[in-house]
Formats: sequence, C-alpha cells, structure tokens
Amino acid sequence: MTLEELTDRVRAKAAEKPQLNYVVRFDLKDGGAIRWDGTADPPVIDNGDGDAKTTLRLSSESLARMLDGRLSPKKAFMLGKLKVEGSTGVALKIAGYLDGGS
Repeated sequence: MTLEELTDRVRAKAAEKPQLNYVVRFDLKDGGAIRWDGTADPPVIDNGDGDAKTTLRLSSESLARMLDGRLSPKKAFMLGKLKVEGSTGVALKIAGYLDGGS
C-alpha cells in the first residue's frame, strides 16, 4: 500500500471518530510519515513533519493491517511491531480508534 493510500485510510478513520484533541505522527519505517492533527475540526491528516504529542513508529504493512482490523495495535506493540514515543495515554486512545477495523 502506498503512502498516499495509507494517508487516505487514516483520513477516513479520523473522519468517523470523535475529535482526538492531540497531534499524532505515524513514522513509517519504510519511508514517510502521516500526521493526524486532531486539534483541528475537522481533523487534518497530512504527510507533514510538524511536532506531535505522540509518535508511533511502525511499518506501512503493520499500519495497513491495523486499519484493516487484521492486527490489533496492542498486539503490534507487544510483538515489537509498534513503538511509542511520547504520551502513552494518547497512544491508547489512537489504539482504540484503530482497533477493530472500523
């Protein structure tokens, strides 16, 4: 899945969830990043490098699997496929938004 496709998927996920109130960055190990600015209404999802309260480091494949509901964020974390920098509380909130594929 391309960075653009992943960005569109995260954008769709953000649109169906309550306002996040934080800025989160998905730092993709295989290149690129997706920034979820949940302080804006509607949320702004882009590929910018701006500051984030929490950074999630993972592969594009792992993010795609999470968005499909084939990999839970908690399991990815336990398996070392997901690393968290910053606020654990925000990471748990994002995990709830991504878990279950919807």
